[in-house]
Amino acid sequence: MDMKKIIMTIILLFIPLKIWAISADAYIVMDASSKRVLDGKNISKEHLIASTSKIMTAIIIIENYDLNEEIVVGEEILKSFGSSMYLSVGEKLKIIDLLYGLMLRSGNDAAIVLASVAGSMNQFSSIMNQYAKKIGMNNTNFINSSGLENDDGIGNTSTAYDMALLMNYAIKNPIFMKIVGTKYYKFKSDIKNYNLKNKNKLLFMDKRVIGGKTGYTKKARRTLVTTAKINNKQLIVVTLDDGNDFNDHLTLYNQFFKKYHIINACDNIKTIDDPLNLYNGYAFIYNEDCNILLSKAEQNDLIIKPILYNITKKTVGDVIGVINFELNHNVIYQRPIKLGQKKDIWYYLRMWFNG
Repeated sequence: MDMKKIIMTIILLFIPLKIWAISADAYIVMDASSKRVLDGKNISKEHLIASTSKIMTAIIIIENYDLNEEIVVGEEILKSFGSSMYLSVGEKLKIIDLLYGLMLRSGNDAAIVLASVAGSMNQFSSIMNQYAKKIGMNNTNFINSSGLENDDGIGNTSTAYDMALLMNYAIKNPIFMKIVGTKYYKFKSDIKNYNLKNKNKLLFMDKRVIGGKTGYTKKARRTLVTTAKINNKQLIVVTLDDGNDFNDHLTLYNQFFKKYHIINACDNIKTIDDPLNLYNGYAFIYNEDCNILLSKAEQNDLIIKPILYNITKKTVGDVIGVINFELNHNVIYQRPIKLGQKKDIWYYLRMWFNG
């Protein structure tokens, strides 16, 4: 090999590393369907999370309050600073409009007003932490609805992993997804008109991106949580302390949408063994939604382990076991096995006609 070819080989080896280098102090790529971590760095390291906190604020309001209820803005917004909807004291507007101001413009004033529906900021932050515990965000603490640090520099803290869990929870709500996927929103309060544009630039840069939330303070630096979807593949990306966050999210989506594919893992199951004859003479139903996001290498390494329970009373349709799909001795997906019909002559005829 001549020197020119050697130099070109070295360049080709190092170009992908440079392209895919992620500048975030912490990041994660999560499969939205299974919550499996596909990639990440420092995913359990605690960070200030700035305005990505508003994901929690929004989902709490959406799930617990009448979004058409009108709220009168109180003097509490005079304490607001940073990004704003520019609300006025005494102004009247609907909760749904405040949510758009919260998520599109990252209005800290909107966050304060929305928290007031719980009675006080302390009460609302308590609800936020209760939600975090329910979702499984074990390394998260909220002190307010906006994500701003207080005078002592203390703010909302979380991890890339916990924020991915939060986004995974929130994206199941269609109202949340409609709001965070909206590029422009116009509405009118009792005294003024609003024309909002979403601060999440990825919505304008890539059609795959369907929602997310930006964040920034001087202490937290740039934080970003987004989700993107192609057909039935949906990913969640979180970056914390990342000065190149928008480009990093696009890089990760490009890499992992290309690398991973939806596979019907149940296609590889021919029969389910019943060595103890627990369900002799019955069919098994197990191929409902066995779609798993896997790379080509993982498809070869996937271990499928059906497990049958010893259930005395046998009723058609009951769950009688599970199928564990394992990688590296970790269960990455699980589907139920249900009891099917008795294998009578009609069962075998149907099997014969269906090929």
